[in-house]
Amino acid sequence: MDPKEEVRHRLPVEEVVGEYLELKPAGGGSLKTVCPFHGEKTPSFYVSKEKQIWHCFGCDKGGDIFSFVMEMEGVEFLSK
Repeated sequence: MDPKEEVRHRLPVEEVVGEYLELKPAGGGSLKTVCPFHGEKTPSFYVSKEKQIWHCFGCDKGGDIFSFVMEMEGVEFLSK
């Protein structure tokens, strides 16, 4: 397993996102909250525990733990 996959495997997306945002149950193994990337009052940001991804249906951003941290922190990961 390459290092990126190992990190993805060891850190559940709900734990990583939960360090930044307050997640609430949304049914079907999903969690929801308001999106930190655009202004909204009704939650449209979902985290799928099963798929290990996040997606906002309001601004159409989404991805894995790496893309979430990059968006939140305003950084990019270097790739080889």
